[in-house]
Amino acid sequence: MRILLVEDDPQLGRITQIGLEQLGMTVDWLQRGETVLTAVATHQYACLLLDLGLQTMDGMQLLRNLRRGNRPYQGAILIVTARDQVPDRIAGLDEGADDFIIKPFDLDELAARIRAACRRSHGRLHEVLQHGELTLDVAAREVRYQGQLVVLTGKEFCVLQYLMERHGQVVTREQLEEALYGWGEEIESNAVQVHIHHLRKKISKHCIRTVHALGYTMSTDGES
Repeated sequence: MRILLVEDDPQLGRITQIGLEQLGMTVDWLQRGETVLTAVATHQYACLLLDLGLQTMDGMQLLRNLRRGNRPYQGAILIVTARDQVPDRIAGLDEGADDFIIKPFDLDELAARIRAACRRSHGRLHEVLQHGELTLDVAAREVRYQGQLVVLTGKEFCVLQYLMERHGQVVTREQLEEALYGWGEEIESNAVQVHIHHLRKKISKHCIRTVHALGYTMSTDGES
């Protein structure tokens, strides 16, 4: 899951970025609101964490631009702010925010709220994805196949989650790279192919189907 964090406090921003990355998320961090619209237009983010108290730009106006601009952002937006007054929360929700969390916050709670907001944006009611005999628990970061625990790396888990959330769709290599890697991370040309190979080896060689010249999709039962 790739997240965009918009926070102008250097210490809090860095702590939040590191903490969420340790919980398995890919986090890009911006300190200036003026660059957010360009980042959202360029990259695919599952969720935006937006500080309303930005020094260089009004956070509420940025939220309004994200939801009502020429290319409205369709993903989840979570407001992270020190403003704990009810009118501020009402205004943010009315402008398109999906949830609020008040500073200071617990990182585990923040991660849970991110997952919940993303779950709602995908139209899911719970955290467990299921595909045949394969289950993936987003919150517990646990995968089981035929009832047996499957141990995956962080990137492998993210690839599998991305594909399971888009069951029935063909996902390109570029889409997977976009979801897996943040700014500054080096990407080997065959990185996605390697992750897919490992998933097939750990789960089943038939669990993910390669669609020639297009990308990958979860196999239906019986497909090879």
